[in-house]
Amino acid sequence: MIRTLGKKVLTVLTAIAAVLLCSPAVFAAEAIPAVDASSKALFALGAMIAAGIAIGFGAVGSGLGIGTAAAGACQAVGRNPGVQGKIMMTMLVGMAMAESIAIYALVVSLVLLFANPFVKYFLVG
Repeated sequence: MIRTLGKKVLTVLTAIAAVLLCSPAVFAAEAIPAVDASSKALFALGAMIAAGIAIGFGAVGSGLGIGTAAAGACQAVGRNPGVQGKIMMTMLVGMAMAESIAIYALVVSLVLLFANPFVKYFLVG
């Protein structure tokens, strides 16, 4: 119980720290003049890494959700086989919701790669 709570608190604190540390760079984006080729390459590399991280976390999260749903459904059907139809329907709806997270992550990564909204701030020249 304490170990699980500690992991959750650590996860929340890490997310808050990441947001607080990354926000000044986002707000200072207008002040960065980037016209040379190396900064354009660095921006493209950063967009590719961000897209990879986005789809990676989205795929891992949805995979964990789908696996948990399938495991729970298998245990429930094993305990009470008579309600297999209801459990199957609920499991499929839950899996579809978990899969939508992966699709959202794919959309975010494609936006970062092909329709990046930060291009106008970094690739001025």
